[in-house]
Amino acid sequence: MYQQMKAIVYKGTPGVKELLSIPVPTIQAATDAVVKLSYTTICGSDLHIISGHVADMQKPLTVLGHEGIGIVESIGDKVSNFKVGDKVLISCITSCGSCVYCKKGLQSHCMDGGWILGHNINGTQAEYVRIPHADNSLYNIKRYEGSIKDEALLMLSDILPTGNEMGAVNGRIDRGDVVAIVGCGSVGISALIASKTYDPKSVIMIDFDDERLKVAKEFFGADYVLNPGKVNVKEEIMKITSELNIQSREGLDAGVDVAIECVGIPATFQTCQDIIAPGGRIANVGVHGVKVDLQLQDLWIKNIQIATGLVNANTTPDLLKKIESGELEPSRLVTHHFKFSEVLKAYEVFKNSSQEKCIKVFLEFDQ
Repeated sequence: MYQQMKAIVYKGTPGVKELLSIPVPTIQAATDAVVKLSYTTICGSDLHIISGHVADMQKPLTVLGHEGIGIVESIGDKVSNFKVGDKVLISCITSCGSCVYCKKGLQSHCMDGGWILGHNINGTQAEYVRIPHADNSLYNIKRYEGSIKDEALLMLSDILPTGNEMGAVNGRIDRGDVVAIVGCGSVGISALIASKTYDPKSVIMIDFDDERLKVAKEFFGADYVLNPGKVNVKEEIMKITSELNIQSREGLDAGVDVAIECVGIPATFQTCQDIIAPGGRIANVGVHGVKVDLQLQDLWIKNIQIATGLVNANTTPDLLKKIESGELEPSRLVTHHFKFSEVLKAYEVFKNSSQEKCIKVFLEFDQ
């Protein structure tokens, strides 16, 4: 193993990131593994960190990133599920597997883990990464080599489990439901493709960007697309759902059964509150940085349920089965490929995703 590696480092000052040469990580605990990265990507959370929106990320020299595929380079004495040379998927959530939260299925709140990669410890936008609690935080994907695209597997690090767990599962999508997803970026598209596996009657995508809406409909199976800059979304939703016979009896308002918020601003959460039908579920996926008004005076009488949360990545095995069976094909989420040496350019493309028609980038390391 080399002594130095290239890594994207956040320098603790908003807006400042740099491709630097830093020391290669080593085993620090018996449950650690060090992984040599083959592929990684960029997440909206990385942009939030660089923008200074994550308060506990003001320490200097933190390697960004929490998604990746790589080869196990070394392991601690207590790692039993992996060996050197295994091809592995890195989960965005580190799980000890034994604390009270891990046992509850709340791995995002693991008492010795959670979202720590690229947040509290050095992450995956580097040639090597140290993975604590490797047995519970990696997936062996060697068997899928040649049968499942690496682009599809990489989407299981974070974006697809997030869309599935925080969107489809929290929204409790059932067969025949009408679902609206507010926000058509990478998270919204992930929520769309995850939602389709639960057999809803229709999925409606809402976004100001016509190009994103076109992609959602033509490539990912959205049934309806609405641009709030061109139509009154609430009126259109009521019209669509009335035509779909959503009203269970005369006198009930129309609306969607499930509204999934995938942006993280007050206006988009308000849209969800405006379009939800009686008995409906609002699932919040977006990362909110400012307070949001909850219209409880209107929602309580409609028997509305609201779910929020950070991904636990505990549905990754189920999603992997869906990909293996052909029920899911998330590789289309990848719209741009770069070498890791081009990572700064990749950040600019991802940051300007609307103009660049970018959903997710795929960064490949030199082997």
